[in-house]
Order: sequence, then C-alpha cells, then structure tokens
Amino acid sequence: MKVSVTTLSLQDLDVDLLILPIGHMMAKARALQIGGPIGAALSSALIDFEGKPGETLLCYPTEGRARRVAMVGLGDPYDIDREGLRKAAADGNRVAMQTKASTVALCLPESGIDAEAAGQSLVEGYVLAAYEFDRYKTDSGELRSGTERLVLHASGDEKSARRGAERGRVEAESTITARDLVNLSPNEKTPTLLGKIVERSGRKYGYEVSVWNKSDIEKEKMGGLLGVNRGSVEPPVLIEMTWNPSKASNSRPVVLVGKGIVFDTGGLSLKPTKNSMDHMKADMAGGAAVIGAMEAIARLDIPLYVIGLVPATDNRPGEDAYVPGDVLRMHSGMTVEVLNTDAEGRLILADVLSYAKLYRPEIVIDLATLTGAQVVALGSQVAAVMTQQDEDADERLDTMMTVGNRTGDLLHPMPMHAHYADALKSEVADIKNIGDREAGSITAAKFLERFVDYPWVHVDIAGPAFLKKSLPYRPAGGTGFGVRLLTEFVRDYAYPKKR
Repeated sequence: MKVSVTTLSLQDLDVDLLILPIGHMMAKARALQIGGPIGAALSSALIDFEGKPGETLLCYPTEGRARRVAMVGLGDPYDIDREGLRKAAADGNRVAMQTKASTVALCLPESGIDAEAAGQSLVEGYVLAAYEFDRYKTDSGELRSGTERLVLHASGDEKSARRGAERGRVEAESTITARDLVNLSPNEKTPTLLGKIVERSGRKYGYEVSVWNKSDIEKEKMGGLLGVNRGSVEPPVLIEMTWNPSKASNSRPVVLVGKGIVFDTGGLSLKPTKNSMDHMKADMAGGAAVIGAMEAIARLDIPLYVIGLVPATDNRPGEDAYVPGDVLRMHSGMTVEVLNTDAEGRLILADVLSYAKLYRPEIVIDLATLTGAQVVALGSQVAAVMTQQDEDADERLDTMMTVGNRTGDLLHPMPMHAHYADALKSEVADIKNIGDREAGSITAAKFLERFVDYPWVHVDIAGPAFLKKSLPYRPAGGTGFGVRLLTEFVRDYAYPKKR
C-alpha cells in the first residue's frame, strides 16, 4: 500500500473513499467547517450518526471528486487517544473493504493529539487492519480487493503529519513481517529457512545478520537449545541481528531476545491437538517480533546500537528426544533438571540470555510465548511484564508499560518476589525447569532470572501473540504483538527528549 500526505482541499481529493474521523456529537460542526458538496452530504446524513466509537456512516456527495464519504466515530472528543485513532482508522478500512475502494483519503481529526502522533496512529491502524494472510489461497474469488493508495489529509502541520505517517507505515509493515512469519506453515519455516528469511531482510534493510549453525551452538555449549532440539530432524540455529550505525549514541548495546520455537509438539510431554498443538506454529511469535522490530529500527535509521537474538528450533518427540528426568548443562554452566519437555522455551532463552552477558548490554528485553498461565491470568489482549527486583525495577516496568499504552501493546506487571523461586528447587540439579501449578508465568520468569546479571525485562506474550477472533486492527492468527512496542522503546532510548 502506498502512503502519502496532502494538504489539498477536501473538495479536491480525487479518491474512491474519503474517511472522516469525527468525535461524539461533533458531526454537525464538522460538516459546517468543511462546507461545499462534502459538507452538504454530511449534513444530510447527520440524523443517523452520533460519532460513537465503532460507528460508521457512508454517504455519497452529489458533487465533488470524492466518490464516497465515510464518517467514523471517535467517541468523546475530549478523550481521544492514539488507540482510539487506530481503531477509527480500522473502522474506515472496513468501509473501504466493503466498497472495494482502491484509493482512500483519511483525514486527520480535530483533536488534542499532535499531527505527528495522529498521523502515525491513523496510518498504523489503517495498514494493520488491511492485513490478510492469503499465501496459501488458490481461489481468487476468496481474495479481498484492498486499498492500493492511502492519502493522509493534514490541514495544518504537513511536515509533522508526513513524519508520523512514514513512521506509522514502517512500523505497521514491520508488524506485518512478524505476522507473516507467525502465520507461515511449519514446513516453510524450519530453523534454517527462518534464518534465510532474516538474511534476506538484513540485506534489504541494511542490518547485519549472522546465522549460527549447530556446530557454532555446540562450541558455545548451549545445552538448553541443543537439548530441546534432540528430537528434531532439523538442526537448530541462533539468528544474530546487529544494527550499529555510525551515529549510535551508545557503545554498549540494547539487546532484544525472542523465543523461536518454530513448532512445539510439547516433546515427549505431548500437547493435545485441539486448541493447543494446532496453534503451535505461533510459538516463535517472540522471535518474529524481534525480527520485525530489528527491521523497523533499521528502516527508521534509529541511532542506537541494538542486537537481536532468536534461538530457533522445533520441539518434537523424535527417537533421541530429551525426556523428563534428563539433566542439561546450560551455557552458563548451571545444571537444569527437566521435569516437563513442554517447558522448553525457557531452556532455549536461558542459554541466549546467558550468552548476552558477553555484549555487556545496557538492557536486555526478551519476548516469548512462554506460558499458558499468562493467558489464564490476563487473557488475549494484555501481556505480562516482569523484571528482577532491584532499585530500578519500577522505572523499567513503568517505561515498558508507558510505551505499551502508546502503541496499544498493553502490558501488566507481575510480582517477582524471591519466594517464587522456591518452586524451582531441584533435588538433583541446580534448578528444575518447571514449578507446580501456581504462578506459572512468574516461576517461568524466575527461571530466566537465574541466567541474567544485567538490567532485564521479560514479556510473556502467550495470549496476545495469536488470536482466535479478530480485533479492530489485529486479525485472527498472528498479530505481530511486540514489534511496535520494541521499536518505540528503542526509539525512546535513542531520543529520550522526544518521548
């Protein structure tokens, strides 16, 4: 989808559909403000439109260049936020789909949000709502006809609106990269194939990619990653991505880590199929989010040294699969008693979190579809965020949640008190890989905490990474949750005064 910005009069926009986001009970004032054929068309339809969130109304001007005009509701005009703009843009996209509009103009609303933020949010919402994964569709009749050109209309600060629109386009497209990776069938994203996909992205967007093979992983003695991989016919890889521009403001990197289990059967602790294993192509959604974020960071030319790490393998019950009772020696030298082979994500992450110490990072953030307990606790629209308990813990959590509120990637903090680690005590090894049924998302984080000695944030995205039912701009299937969260976190880190 091509995205541009214009300050032309609304009456002169030659488009199939003009979308006007309008606040509750503000339609009459907006119609009078616009005037001309478009204002007249709006005035004639006002009786049927209140401007409530989710409300849309389509009308047809008798004159003017826009073939159709759609009003979309924003709700309380004094309480409009970025997420409301994304949802309104998604509502507008729904009208565009219904009318098969290929050229669409989307108008910046009258609101208290600055032009850059509003432009970014509207473009994000529209582009993300237009997403459809149709790679495996062979019947052309099932394919949707989507928007080819989106024009953002700015009546005031065109420069800021243009800057926001470009940022929104890049972050939305990078989120779509992550969605596509999650939605790919497992036979098309083996660890090796995933590495090749990322190498192509690196060449295209200018960040460095190094794909470690099994021999490289063995040299680093990553016993967790190697142990999980034992039941597979496909070798593991570790995908290392580096963005280190000459103008980077930091010498020690920000490190992003994503779980890359490309398919999870549960291993010998086998998952049930229905509503469990049948969705496990999504168990690499954390890795996909890191890949999408690295792509966006490079495309936006953010002046920060950032490293992305994605350990990738599947987890299968092959003839040499690891078994409950095995003891694995990790990269850190610590030993782990395996009591459940379906608690594999923490094993591969622990090796990489241990390895990340060698970078002397300023901070490490990991994203993972780690526990079903996260979904039970918070559902499918909010991720859990955790960090080690130290004097800076509240600041790290507040920073992440603030960014999440801005991007719509909502986070909720979980406690990390010391007593939760007691559930991981082992009689035969340094630690065991699973606790009891209580506080499962927290004990998983406490497991990871044993492998870090730097500022660290863990985000469990098991719920929002893959949806069964669509939300306004998040489709059923892979959502790309976390791409914009990580990108905006990194951008804030590079430009602290522009938050």
